[in-house]
Amino acid sequence: MPEPPGGMPPRPARLEQDFDDGTLYALRSAVAAHAAAAGMPPGRVHDVVAAAHELAANAVRHGAGHGRLLLQAADGVLTCQVSDDGPAAGDGDENPGAAQGAPWPAEHGHGLWVIEQVASQFTIDRGPAVTTATAIFTLRLPQ
Repeated sequence: MPEPPGGMPPRPARLEQDFDDGTLYALRSAVAAHAAAAGMPPGRVHDVVAAAHELAANAVRHGAGHGRLLLQAADGVLTCQVSDDGPAAGDGDENPGAAQGAPWPAEHGHGLWVIEQVASQFTIDRGPAVTTATAIFTLRLPQ
């Protein structure tokens, strides 16, 4: 990474970005750039982008309709955290996508399963007013 002007040391890759349904494309682009700058290999950049998109899309669809993404690299890991101001959708939701037209013709829940497969760690903290999902990716695999 080139040194910034003024002799300052390079800053670690960090992205804080608000999003809604109209900004998911821009969010994916920003995540890709920051994951690559953090040192993720190209194939793993795709995994991080897919995870970030799935978490953001879930926040839009099942949460408040918008959210905030924090992506940061430190101590050999890249942390992707997505929060939204909406209460978590309960397991008893009849049809969470009804307001957005016809439901998807497949079972829901595969996106979170994919994140669990590609991330080193994955957690969801559901509260009455805020839901935060965190996916952690190892920057360098053990040799």
